[in-house]
Amino acid sequence: MHHPEENPWKITSEKVVYDNPWINLTEYQVINPSGNPGIYGKVHYKNIAIGVLPLDNELNTYLVGQFRFALGQYSWEMPEGGGIIGVDPIASAKRELLEETGYRFEKIEFLGNTSANPTTTNNLMHMFLATGGEFDAVQELDKDEDVEVILVSLDEFIKMTKENKFIQSMHMTAIFLALQKLGRVTIQ
Repeated sequence: MHHPEENPWKITSEKVVYDNPWINLTEYQVINPSGNPGIYGKVHYKNIAIGVLPLDNELNTYLVGQFRFALGQYSWEMPEGGGIIGVDPIASAKRELLEETGYRFEKIEFLGNTSANPTTTNNLMHMFLATGGEFDAVQELDKDEDVEVILVSLDEFIKMTKENKFIQSMHMTAIFLALQKLGRVTIQ
């Protein structure tokens, strides 16, 4: 199998269409890999995405719920947020856990990366598994957050995933990778 070493898309012009502190949207005039002119839009995230699956010793996890403006609906999620580019993602994961749940975890392990939509965004999501947690303090939410925290068993989390209670691909990927790490799923 041959994969190109260089980007086969040729950019003929680009312009920023929208910009705020979190994202920008750039419109590109391109020549696509088959040689035809076209247009492409890209959402550039200015932070890295961090998602953490916290598990206690009884394999319970802490989920956070909030209304997601872009989706127009309430969403249950593992703790997540933005990490500053250039800052250790594990430090960002610890910060997000404490902010959103009020818990500190002794061990945070990298699970992997995923992307929700590589066709229109550069948003690479870093996933972590946190274990050995203890309650530390009250939530330290950002000014624009209204987050509820619930404790559910790992089995209930899996059931909620099967029932499409989670709509983010990062959660499904993280639970699969965590189950593999815990020896509950085997990949040959």
